[in-house]
Amino acid sequence: MSTPFRRYRTVRAKSNWFSFHIEKRPIWLMLGLLVGTLLLFVLALSVGSTWISPKLVLQTLLGQSSEFTFIIETLRLPRAIVALAAGAALGVSGAILQGVVRNPLASPGIIGITGGAGVAAVAFLVYFNASISIRFLPLSAVLGAALVALLIYVLAWKKGVSPIRLVLIGVGIQACMQALTIMMIMFSPMHLAGQAYIWLTGSVYGADWLDVSLLLPWIIIFIPLAWMSTRHLNLQELGDDTTTGLGSKLQLQRCILLAISVVLAGAAVSVAGTIGFVGLLAPHIARRLAGRSYGYVIPTAAFIGGLIVLAADIVGRTIYMPHDIPAGVFISGIGAPFFMYLLLKNKF
Repeated sequence: MSTPFRRYRTVRAKSNWFSFHIEKRPIWLMLGLLVGTLLLFVLALSVGSTWISPKLVLQTLLGQSSEFTFIIETLRLPRAIVALAAGAALGVSGAILQGVVRNPLASPGIIGITGGAGVAAVAFLVYFNASISIRFLPLSAVLGAALVALLIYVLAWKKGVSPIRLVLIGVGIQACMQALTIMMIMFSPMHLAGQAYIWLTGSVYGADWLDVSLLLPWIIIFIPLAWMSTRHLNLQELGDDTTTGLGSKLQLQRCILLAISVVLAGAAVSVAGTIGFVGLLAPHIARRLAGRSYGYVIPTAAFIGGLIVLAADIVGRTIYMPHDIPAGVFISGIGAPFFMYLLLKNKF
């Protein structure tokens, strides 16, 4: 006999002072994504101009072999960590935006947030890198993303914020940010221009342990904060009036969620460049796999975003060896058609 309770597992204390249900399917999904991420991570450390067997990779990571220590721990390991972390940040940022705006087209790359982070990051590299520590790069990118997000919100306000108006204004602002970024690069020294152009396409090429140390603190703090705020995202799916009627402080929670989204997008862009469409693709795939509840969508989007960027980076550095193609090129090749599909599906 089929019963909805078979979908859940009950967790209960021996003294019965607390109990709750856990849905089984998303838990198995998380375990599957975790295993898939670990397998792809090991593959990322194995492939390249020098093939290293997965067994030898694991032995090196465990300190049981030193034959390829430099290649694995210095060249490939930080690059793989940055790819996973940046993808996870962009995936969660996009999921939050789509929940707050209630628009399937919303993502940090489409509505201009990553563009603002990109302008601030390039300005920092071109004008302040010599006088200020590089450790302030993520902060500058986050501030740039926050200023652009505020500008978009103000321009979209007309007796409230219409989701489609927000997206359209965001697309225009994104184009302006890209123009500003290119202008700064054109007037920058030659040795910076080449690096900046590669960075603009979205690449983790040359990522090192400094990049890992710059990005991971933001990820460790703000992705758990996003997950802890999923109750408010679920409420906002019901509409503003219902959310307010249920006792949620709508505007305060919306500002907090938007701030988390902006910080995650800005931190990812500061290290991995303007990788487009991850924040659009990952939440849609996550909802297909995990359902509508943001308690499951947020961690699933983090896994999916990390897998997308890491897989694109693996393809980019192996398919045309010895050339290293930026991961953002392959992601855009998938994301742009998907964006047009959403436009047609939702009849915008």
